[in-house]
Amino acid sequence: MPATQPSSIPTFLYGTAWKEERTPALVELALHSGFRGIDTANQRQHYFEEGVGQGLAAAYRAGIVTRTDLFLQTKFTYQRGQGPNIDAHRLPYDPAASFSTQVAQSLASSLEHLGTDHVDSYLLHGPSSGYDWTDADAEVWEAMTKERNAARTRLLGVSNVSPAHLEQMETVHKEAPAFVQNRCYARLGWDRDVRRYCHERKIIYQGFSLLTANVEVLRNPLVASLAARANATPAQIIFAFARAVGMLPLTGTSNAEHMKQDLASAVLTLSSEAVNAIETLAG
Repeated sequence: MPATQPSSIPTFLYGTAWKEERTPALVELALHSGFRGIDTANQRQHYFEEGVGQGLAAAYRAGIVTRTDLFLQTKFTYQRGQGPNIDAHRLPYDPAASFSTQVAQSLASSLEHLGTDHVDSYLLHGPSSGYDWTDADAEVWEAMTKERNAARTRLLGVSNVSPAHLEQMETVHKEAPAFVQNRCYARLGWDRDVRRYCHERKIIYQGFSLLTANVEVLRNPLVASLAARANATPAQIIFAFARAVGMLPLTGTSNAEHMKQDLASAVLTLSSEAVNAIETLAG
Protein backbone atom coordinates (compact mmCIF):
# COMPACT_ATOMS: atom_id res chain seq x y z
CA MET A 1 0.00 0.00 0.00
CA PRO A 2 1.43 3.47 -0.84
CA ALA A 3 2.52 5.66 2.04
CA THR A 4 0.20 8.43 3.16
CA GLN A 5 1.57 11.81 2.17
CA PRO A 6 2.22 13.58 5.49
CA SER A 7 1.69 17.29 6.07
CA SER A 8 3.84 19.85 7.88
CA ILE A 9 7.13 18.35 6.80
CA PRO A 10 10.03 20.83 6.79
CA THR A 11 12.23 21.26 3.72
CA PHE A 12 15.42 20.59 5.71
CA LEU A 13 16.30 18.47 8.73
CA TYR A 14 19.05 19.27 11.20
CA GLY A 15 20.93 16.12 12.18
CA THR A 16 22.29 15.84 15.71
CA ALA A 17 24.72 12.91 15.51
CA TRP A 18 28.32 13.16 16.74
CA LYS A 19 27.86 16.38 18.72
CA GLU A 20 28.16 15.12 22.31
CA GLU A 21 28.40 17.98 24.83
CA ARG A 22 27.88 20.57 22.07
CA THR A 23 24.45 19.12 21.30
CA PRO A 24 22.28 21.50 23.40
CA ALA A 25 23.95 24.65 22.11
CA LEU A 26 23.99 23.48 18.49
CA VAL A 27 20.31 22.49 18.55
CA GLU A 28 19.42 25.91 19.95
CA LEU A 29 21.63 27.57 17.31
CA ALA A 30 20.02 25.54 14.51
CA LEU A 31 16.56 26.57 15.65
CA HIS A 32 17.66 30.20 15.94
CA SER A 33 19.06 29.96 12.40
CA GLY A 34 15.70 28.80 11.08
CA PHE A 35 15.67 25.01 11.14
CA ARG A 36 12.35 23.54 12.20
CA GLY A 37 13.09 19.84 11.71
CA ILE A 38 15.35 18.03 14.17
CA ASP A 39 16.63 14.48 13.63
CA THR A 40 18.01 12.43 16.51
CA ALA A 41 18.06 8.85 17.86
CA ASN A 42 17.92 7.10 21.23
CA GLN A 43 21.37 5.64 20.59
CA ARG A 44 24.01 6.99 22.95
CA GLN A 45 27.00 5.88 20.86
CA HIS A 46 26.40 8.54 18.20
CA TYR A 47 23.67 10.76 19.65
CA PHE A 48 23.08 12.70 22.86
CA GLU A 49 19.28 12.73 22.69
CA GLU A 50 18.88 14.19 26.17
CA GLY A 51 21.08 17.06 25.01
CA VAL A 52 18.72 17.61 22.09
CA GLY A 53 15.93 18.01 24.61
CA GLN A 54 18.03 20.51 26.55
CA GLY A 55 18.56 22.53 23.39
CA LEU A 56 14.84 22.45 22.64
CA ALA A 57 14.00 23.61 26.16
CA ALA A 58 16.44 26.49 25.86
CA ALA A 59 14.87 27.53 22.54
CA TYR A 60 11.40 27.39 24.09
CA ARG A 61 12.53 29.54 27.03
CA ALA A 62 14.12 32.05 24.65
CA GLY A 63 10.92 32.30 22.64
CA ILE A 64 12.63 31.13 19.44
CA VAL A 65 10.06 28.41 18.76
CA THR A 66 7.24 26.49 20.36
CA ARG A 67 6.74 22.74 20.18
CA THR A 68 4.04 23.15 17.55
CA ASP A 69 6.54 24.88 15.25
CA LEU A 70 8.75 21.79 15.16
CA PHE A 71 9.11 18.46 13.43
CA LEU A 72 10.92 16.09 15.81
CA GLN A 73 12.22 12.75 14.56
CA THR A 74 13.91 10.04 16.57
CA LYS A 75 14.74 6.36 16.14
CA PHE A 76 14.59 2.91 17.70
CA THR A 77 17.99 1.21 17.58
CA TYR A 78 18.60 -2.49 18.15
CA GLN A 79 21.08 -3.42 20.88
CA ARG A 80 23.77 -4.35 18.35
CA GLY A 81 23.50 -0.85 16.90
CA GLN A 82 23.94 0.80 20.28
CA GLY A 83 27.70 0.28 20.24
CA PRO A 84 30.05 -2.59 21.06
CA ASN A 85 30.81 -1.53 24.63
CA ILE A 86 27.59 0.14 25.69
CA ASP A 87 26.79 -0.31 29.38
CA ALA A 88 23.38 -1.81 30.14
CA HIS A 89 22.37 1.26 32.14
CA ARG A 90 22.91 3.44 29.04
CA LEU A 91 20.49 1.41 26.95
CA PRO A 92 17.05 2.99 26.54
CA TYR A 93 15.32 -0.34 27.24
CA ASP A 94 15.65 -3.68 29.01
CA PRO A 95 17.80 -5.81 26.67
CA ALA A 96 16.15 -8.95 28.02
CA ALA A 97 12.67 -7.73 27.11
CA SER A 98 10.82 -8.57 23.90
CA PHE A 99 11.42 -6.33 20.91
CA SER A 100 7.89 -4.97 21.27
CA THR A 101 8.61 -3.93 24.84
CA GLN A 102 11.97 -2.46 23.84
CA VAL A 103 10.25 -0.26 21.25
CA ALA A 104 7.77 1.04 23.81
CA GLN A 105 10.49 1.64 26.40
CA SER A 106 12.79 3.36 23.89
CA LEU A 107 10.10 5.74 22.69
CA ALA A 108 9.00 6.52 26.25
CA SER A 109 12.63 7.38 27.02
CA SER A 110 12.83 9.57 23.89
CA LEU A 111 9.69 11.47 24.84
CA GLU A 112 11.19 12.15 28.26
CA HIS A 113 14.49 13.26 26.72
CA LEU A 114 12.77 15.58 24.28
CA GLY A 115 10.22 16.97 26.74
CA THR A 116 7.20 16.13 24.62
CA ASP A 117 4.23 13.78 24.58
CA HIS A 118 4.81 12.77 20.94
CA VAL A 119 7.35 12.86 18.16
CA ASP A 120 6.44 13.66 14.59
CA SER A 121 8.38 10.75 13.12
CA TYR A 122 9.74 7.52 14.56
CA LEU A 123 12.22 5.48 12.53
CA LEU A 124 13.65 1.99 12.77
CA HIS A 125 17.33 2.94 12.77
CA GLY A 126 18.27 -0.08 10.69
CA PRO A 127 17.00 -3.62 10.09
CA SER A 128 18.43 -6.45 12.17
CA SER A 129 20.03 -7.99 9.07
CA GLY A 130 21.92 -6.36 6.26
CA TYR A 131 20.14 -8.58 3.76
CA ASP A 132 16.61 -9.48 4.86
CA TRP A 133 13.56 -8.06 6.59
CA THR A 134 13.47 -10.47 9.53
CA ASP A 135 10.85 -11.61 12.03
CA ALA A 136 12.51 -9.26 14.52
CA ASP A 137 12.01 -6.34 12.16
CA ALA A 138 8.38 -7.32 11.63
CA GLU A 139 7.81 -7.39 15.40
CA VAL A 140 9.50 -4.01 15.82
CA TRP A 141 7.49 -2.46 12.99
CA GLU A 142 4.20 -3.70 14.39
CA ALA A 143 5.19 -2.32 17.80
CA MET A 144 6.02 1.02 16.17
CA THR A 145 2.62 0.95 14.50
CA LYS A 146 1.00 0.57 17.91
CA GLU A 147 2.92 3.61 19.15
CA ARG A 148 1.65 5.56 16.15
CA ASN A 149 -1.91 4.42 16.81
CA ALA A 150 -1.53 5.59 20.41
CA ALA A 151 -0.51 9.05 19.10
CA ARG A 152 2.99 8.91 20.54
CA THR A 153 4.27 9.45 17.00
CA ARG A 154 2.54 10.82 13.91
CA LEU A 155 4.55 9.01 11.26
CA LEU A 156 6.81 6.00 10.86
CA GLY A 157 9.90 5.29 8.81
CA VAL A 158 12.97 3.14 8.30
CA SER A 159 16.64 3.97 7.90
CA ASN A 160 19.69 2.30 6.37
CA VAL A 161 17.70 0.00 4.11
CA SER A 162 18.20 -1.62 0.71
CA PRO A 163 15.61 -2.18 -2.02
CA ALA A 164 15.40 -5.81 -0.87
CA HIS A 165 14.47 -4.72 2.67
CA LEU A 166 11.72 -2.48 1.32
CA GLU A 167 10.34 -5.07 -1.07
CA GLN A 168 10.22 -7.71 1.67
CA MET A 169 8.68 -5.21 4.05
CA GLU A 170 5.96 -4.50 1.51
CA THR A 171 4.98 -8.17 1.37
CA VAL A 172 4.73 -8.47 5.17
CA HIS A 173 3.03 -5.23 6.27
CA LYS A 174 -0.14 -3.45 5.25
CA GLU A 175 1.36 -0.02 4.77
CA ALA A 176 4.56 1.51 3.53
CA PRO A 177 6.72 3.76 5.70
CA ALA A 178 6.22 7.50 5.39
CA PHE A 179 10.00 7.99 5.28
CA VAL A 180 13.13 6.18 4.20
CA GLN A 181 16.37 7.70 5.48
CA ASN A 182 19.65 6.55 3.89
CA ARG A 183 23.24 7.66 3.56
CA CYS A 184 23.54 8.93 0.01
CA TYR A 185 26.69 8.29 -2.05
CA ALA A 186 27.18 9.88 -5.45
CA ARG A 187 29.47 7.00 -6.46
CA LEU A 188 26.49 4.68 -5.98
CA GLY A 189 24.15 6.79 -8.08
CA TRP A 190 22.87 8.82 -5.12
CA ASP A 191 20.99 5.72 -3.91
CA ARG A 192 19.03 5.68 -7.17
CA ASP A 193 17.25 2.34 -6.69
CA VAL A 194 15.91 3.19 -3.25
CA ARG A 195 14.91 6.66 -4.41
CA ARG A 196 13.02 5.16 -7.34
CA TYR A 197 11.21 2.75 -5.03
CA CYS A 198 10.24 5.65 -2.77
CA HIS A 199 9.08 7.84 -5.64
CA GLU A 200 6.81 5.12 -7.00
CA ARG A 201 5.14 4.69 -3.61
CA LYS A 202 5.06 8.34 -2.53
CA ILE A 203 7.52 7.68 0.31
CA ILE A 204 9.64 10.68 1.30
CA TYR A 205 13.34 9.91 0.89
CA GLN A 206 15.58 11.55 3.49
CA GLY A 207 19.21 11.80 2.38
CA PHE A 208 22.03 12.15 4.90
CA SER A 209 25.82 12.52 4.56
CA LEU A 210 25.16 14.36 1.30
CA LEU A 211 28.34 16.38 1.84
CA THR A 212 30.56 14.18 3.99
CA ALA A 213 30.05 11.10 1.82
CA ASN A 214 30.68 13.07 -1.38
CA VAL A 215 33.69 15.30 -0.79
CA GLU A 216 34.99 14.59 -4.30
CA VAL A 217 31.74 15.88 -5.80
CA LEU A 218 32.00 19.15 -3.89
CA ARG A 219 35.39 19.65 -5.56
CA ASN A 220 34.17 18.71 -9.03
CA PRO A 221 34.63 21.44 -11.67
CA LEU A 222 30.98 21.12 -12.76
CA VAL A 223 29.71 21.79 -9.24
CA ALA A 224 32.21 24.62 -8.79
CA SER A 225 31.04 26.18 -12.06
CA LEU A 226 27.37 25.91 -11.11
CA ALA A 227 28.14 27.45 -7.71
CA ALA A 228 30.03 30.36 -9.27
CA ARG A 229 27.20 31.09 -11.73
CA ALA A 230 24.59 31.01 -8.96
CA ASN A 231 26.75 32.96 -6.49
CA ALA A 232 26.37 29.97 -4.20
CA THR A 233 28.58 27.47 -2.41
CA PRO A 234 29.17 23.93 -3.69
CA ALA A 235 27.27 22.64 -0.65
CA GLN A 236 24.26 24.76 -1.60
CA ILE A 237 24.35 23.30 -5.12
CA ILE A 238 24.29 19.75 -3.71
CA PHE A 239 21.35 20.53 -1.45
CA ALA A 240 19.50 22.16 -4.36
CA PHE A 241 20.22 19.06 -6.43
CA ALA A 242 18.94 16.82 -3.63
CA ARG A 243 15.62 18.65 -3.56
CA ALA A 244 15.38 18.61 -7.35
CA VAL A 245 15.53 14.81 -7.39
CA GLY A 246 12.98 14.48 -4.60
CA MET A 247 15.08 14.21 -1.46
CA LEU A 248 14.44 15.76 1.94
CA PRO A 249 18.04 16.62 2.88
CA LEU A 250 19.72 16.51 6.26
CA THR A 251 22.66 18.62 7.36
CA GLY A 252 24.64 18.28 10.56
CA THR A 253 26.85 21.33 10.32
CA SER A 254 28.06 22.91 13.53
CA ASN A 255 28.97 26.19 11.79
CA ALA A 256 26.51 29.05 12.18
CA GLU A 257 27.26 30.53 8.75
CA HIS A 258 26.90 27.15 7.08
CA MET A 259 23.53 26.70 8.79
CA LYS A 260 22.31 29.91 7.17
CA GLN A 261 23.81 28.96 3.81
CA ASP A 262 22.28 25.50 3.90
CA LEU A 263 18.82 26.90 4.59
CA ALA A 264 19.27 29.53 1.88
CA SER A 265 19.81 26.74 -0.67
CA ALA A 266 16.03 26.29 -0.69
CA VAL A 267 15.67 29.21 -3.11
CA LEU A 268 18.17 27.83 -5.63
CA THR A 269 16.81 26.30 -8.81
CA LEU A 270 18.93 24.11 -11.07
CA SER A 271 18.24 23.43 -14.72
CA SER A 272 17.27 19.89 -15.68
CA GLU A 273 20.58 19.65 -17.53
CA ALA A 274 22.49 20.55 -14.36
CA VAL A 275 20.48 18.09 -12.27
CA ASN A 276 21.13 15.29 -14.77
CA ALA A 277 24.82 16.14 -14.90
CA ILE A 278 25.19 16.01 -11.12
CA GLU A 279 23.19 12.79 -10.89
CA THR A 280 25.63 11.08 -13.26
CA LEU A 281 28.81 12.66 -11.93
CA ALA A 282 29.93 9.64 -9.98
CA GLY A 283 27.13 7.16 -10.63
